[in-house]
Amino acid sequence: MNRNITPPSVMIVDDVAENLQVLSKMLQQEGFLVRPVPAGQLAINAAVSEPPAIILLDIMMPDMDGYQVCMTLKRNPATRDIPILFLSALT
Repeated sequence: MNRNITPPSVMIVDDVAENLQVLSKMLQQEGFLVRPVPAGQLAINAAVSEPPAIILLDIMMPDMDGYQVCMTLKRNPATRDIPILFLSALT
């Protein structure tokens, strides 16, 4: 029996391209469908149009930081239930 099961979608939001590449590769190898996004407002738009199963969200980003993105998503009924994990490259 062949079942077409779509893997869980993980949105990664980070303004550093190298971080997006590393995390995307790691998660893809584990079978996740990865959606890398380089900016906060783009992530909000993408999450509203096609909500992911989970969002990995960088804290420190220009223009709109991770906290602002999170607050915006949690205020929207279409995206408020998406789990968000914060990421930080700070030491």
